[in-house]
Amino acid sequence: MDFGLGAESEAFRAEVAAFLDEHLTPRVRERVRRSGSMHDWPLHRALAERGWLAAGWPKEYGGQGRSPLELMAMREELKKRHAPTEGMGMTMLVARTILATGTERMRAEVIPRAINGEILICLGYTEPQGGSDVASARTRADRDGDGWVVNGQKVFTTLAEEAHYVFLLTRTNTEVAKHRGLTVFLVPMDTPGIEVHPIRTLGGERTNTVHYTDVRVPDSARVGAVDGGWDVLMTALTHERSGIGDDSRLLHELVRAARDTGAAHSASIDDPVVRDRLARLAIDVEVAKLLGRRSCWIEATGGTPTVESSMHKLFHAESRVRFSAVMLDLLGPQGLREVGDPRAVAGGAFVEEFRHAVIMPIWGGSSEVQRRIIAERGLGLPRSP
Repeated sequence: MDFGLGAESEAFRAEVAAFLDEHLTPRVRERVRRSGSMHDWPLHRALAERGWLAAGWPKEYGGQGRSPLELMAMREELKKRHAPTEGMGMTMLVARTILATGTERMRAEVIPRAINGEILICLGYTEPQGGSDVASARTRADRDGDGWVVNGQKVFTTLAEEAHYVFLLTRTNTEVAKHRGLTVFLVPMDTPGIEVHPIRTLGGERTNTVHYTDVRVPDSARVGAVDGGWDVLMTALTHERSGIGDDSRLLHELVRAARDTGAAHSASIDDPVVRDRLARLAIDVEVAKLLGRRSCWIEATGGTPTVESSMHKLFHAESRVRFSAVMLDLLGPQGLREVGDPRAVAGGAFVEEFRHAVIMPIWGGSSEVQRRIIAERGLGLPRSP
């Protein structure tokens, strides 16, 4: 396979870079940092005006019909700039899932508004007792006439405070295997009975716990079949795992810091041990990028990179943890200076990365889940009990 993205993709990357030069200003970054939200409405709407929220969608659905390779170029550039696009990512993965499994009415009501940057959709998967085992969901949806009544609690529902809808995983059948008794609904966040409470994370971001108390949901809000939520969820998770871009930004910052011979930190490019560790980090960054591009290539050639996406997610997440630990080890105490400290290396980006990286093996499907997918679907090993 060819790991290059091609001339058209690189031209699109340049267009995205120019857009970010104009719109991703220091003021936007500071606003995002203070809010703890990886979302900015003016930037989101500017992306929508360019048609980039659905850049890879078919033109008949309001997209631009760009290739998976062009999308990879865009994702790499957004990631490299640390653009606050979490709302874009979640909303469009749900919109793509609705396109595949939703009703005609739902598609007509939700997809145009998502593409136009008018709404956000958050993910209601994780529960306090379940962790990364989303199939153990206990949030109940019970039939009541022509609709449903939902009761339960979700945690780590990022952007629930901004979202217009929640893509909500519920338990509708307790008499079958846990994977078979799930149903997904698309529920407006202003529905009576929904309460959002903030959680501040170690990484400085805001997420939420959301309580559902006698929330009445019409059957028209159901996505997919009753008790068919696991299949819907797998469609969504494939889109989520394929959305990781390039992570070279901090490596370049670290090399730049090591070349600064007058700095107070302990990382010096003249030290062979430092050069060796930087080289190992560079290898990890390159391998993660190439694993992502392999998934992209499979998609571009008509395949579905289920196992390959899991390989990418697993390596990317665990290498980020290694990277952040080595990074602070090299810099010493100076690497712990926070954003706002004029003496902070790279403006405090390194300590922020260290705090954020610890969640990566859990976010978007835990490392345990990714290993299980690779073992069972990729290597044909027996299903774990």
